[in-house]
Amino acid sequence: MTVEFISLTFPNASTELNPLPNPSVDPDYLVRYARSLDDYGFNYTLVPYDSSSYDPFTIGATIAAVTKNIKVIIALRPNTLYPTVAAKALATLDQLSSGRVVVHFIAGGSDAEQAKEGDFLPKEQRYARLEEYIRILRRAWQSSDPFDWDGKYYQFKQFSNRVRPTQGTIPVSVGGSSDEAYRIGGALADIFGLWGEPLKETKEQIDHVYAEADRAGRAKTDRPRIWVTFRPIIAETDELAWAKAHHTLDTLKEKRSQGQGKAPADAPPPQNVGSQRLLDIASRGEVHDRALWFPTVTATNARGASTALVGSPQTITDSLLDYANLGAELISIRGYDNLNDAIDYGRYVLPKVRKALQERESGS
Repeated sequence: MTVEFISLTFPNASTELNPLPNPSVDPDYLVRYARSLDDYGFNYTLVPYDSSSYDPFTIGATIAAVTKNIKVIIALRPNTLYPTVAAKALATLDQLSSGRVVVHFIAGGSDAEQAKEGDFLPKEQRYARLEEYIRILRRAWQSSDPFDWDGKYYQFKQFSNRVRPTQGTIPVSVGGSSDEAYRIGGALADIFGLWGEPLKETKEQIDHVYAEADRAGRAKTDRPRIWVTFRPIIAETDELAWAKAHHTLDTLKEKRSQGQGKAPADAPPPQNVGSQRLLDIASRGEVHDRALWFPTVTATNARGASTALVGSPQTITDSLLDYANLGAELISIRGYDNLNDAIDYGRYVLPKVRKALQERESGS
């Protein structure tokens, strides 16, 4: 079994522990960060999307231009770009990067966030729109002839696309923890993304995705690859890592109380199912399995991927292997000191995980 590693792109040195006021893109930092991921063996980097933040396509093109191997995952909300335009934009970037592009779709978990860019569809319709969007993209990448589309959310006539992905198509990723996400992702996605939950709950989610893939008539060899995300807090020993974790937690709480956190101090409960699940698990205990730590979830109101793995490089490695054993082929790890943590993971975690998997395959 092969496990590939994902990081998250950061366009400047601002972090959750040391947020910079109104930071701009720092081109030198972005290039250094991207090249570090390439040099230390990460396979992918996710370029995130937010209604108030930078354009992922421009950031992604910059990363592709200054790296050799790492693949760029473009986060995309269907309400922000017409599918025929997205098909050409993604294929253009794919050609420029020699086939190093993946698209990660975000149906939208918050009505308020979607409304900021004029999207007022309810959640169920956002997922239905996403299904139509994915089907249009794939046809645009593969059809040699002009075609019409007369769907519920998109209509056009005689669209012709001369911009082809390097390998004929572009991998499509879908994430989420709702029934709608499982259905769309299981039926259509090449990759399905999950936030870090305990092993039992993660296995249940994987089973849901696979069941939807089976229901859609996909062969077992064609099921979505599973992607799981964590925030490892690493140090030389477990004892030092736990001390670092508690310091990290104190700082997250302090920044949030000062209005500098990812979520306001008085933020309402999150609307998306993934965050609700994390908060529910957090209410049942701080530590799950080997080293999965949930106080970082409550400290940030489960804003995004927020579960930590705490421990020495060996403890983190063993924890990640537990998820690989469940079938996770893609593992996203990012810390709280973005650049330095990525380098530490590349030095002390990625080689250990890969070596363990190679030894398992060779029977040694």
